[in-house]
Amino acid sequence: MTYPIDLITSYHAHVYYDADTKPKAQALRAAMETEFEQAEFGRWFDRPIGPHPDWSFQIAFEPELFGAIMPYLVLNRNGLVIFSHPNTDDALRDHRDGGIWMGAVRPLDLNIF
Repeated sequence: MTYPIDLITSYHAHVYYDADTKPKAQALRAAMETEFEQAEFGRWFDRPIGPHPDWSFQIAFEPELFGAIMPYLVLNRNGLVIFSHPNTDDALRDHRDGGIWMGAVRPLDLNIF
């Protein structure tokens, strides 16, 4: 089955960090908040939350920003693990099948979907 790309209403990028790498995450976020004012930057979670196995913060952005934000993350993630996914009408599919990993692939808890 094929899906039309207009099913994608937005994207999320989840920047993973821990106590040692939080300064790197803070620097990345500060730079991106200046560079991508149209994106929405979520709260800091210094604990696993939702399906995410590590501490993280979220960057939410419209499909039009995908071509700018994703290359920026590729070049500037500074060793941080980043999980990105589309947002459609199917959260399980979005996280399980639509995910894009930068760095190590981490085990998501998909049982919440």
